Amino acid sequence: MRPLAVLVASLTMAGLAQQQRLPGTRVFPPEELGSLAPPDRDEWQQPDRIMDALGIAEADRVADVGAGGGWFTIRLARRVGPNGRVYAEDIQPLAVRSIDNAKVREGLANIETILGSPTDPHLPSGLKAVVMVGVYPFLADPVSILRNVRNALAPNGRLGIVDYKKDGAGGPGPPLEERFAPEVVIADAKAAGLTLISQETFLRYQYLLIFGK
Repeated sequence: MRPLAVLVASLTMAGLAQQQRLPGTRVFPPEELGSLAPPDRDEWQQPDRIMDALGIAEADRVADVGAGGGWFTIRLARRVGPNGRVYAEDIQPLAVRSIDNAKVREGLANIETILGSPTDPHLPSGLKAVVMVGVYPFLADPVSILRNVRNALAPNGRLGIVDYKKDGAGGPGPPLEERFAPEVVIADAKAAGLTLISQETFLRYQYLLIFGK
């Protein structure tokens, strides 16, 4: 039998996760895809540094889950080069079409789009890395999504979750009440069979959590 203190802590975390998971029932408005690419996003999100932290390199096979309009997808495609592959997943057909258009516009033949579901991004197996950037508040069933992402990772693969800090008032991102504390994400990932490898703090408005199998 678990000690009382451990049981209380587990119930408290479960309650916190349930309370903070309520925003996940909503869907990002497809007509607002353009808002995901503000002109200063490269400066405050530091995509190259995020990819460095995940060890993403030339010829890797990676995925962008909840890719939206493909802002991060494009940067992943440039990083892995023509010998690599980027799987850009979203559950909204309009987002997938937007990424297909961006792929043609940017001349990047190494991007493959995937129309996922709310519980499964339908990723191929053996991926070096998966990124989920700013999507956590939109996940209705995060544990199922994370479990399926875990199954798609190579044995040494990494999942990077980037989302907005709850104390990041004054910067970009959703209202503070719609944000998730890192502890909630970590608890969900543990339930999905993932292990926290590092919690990076170099981003100004966001946190980066890196998980492995």
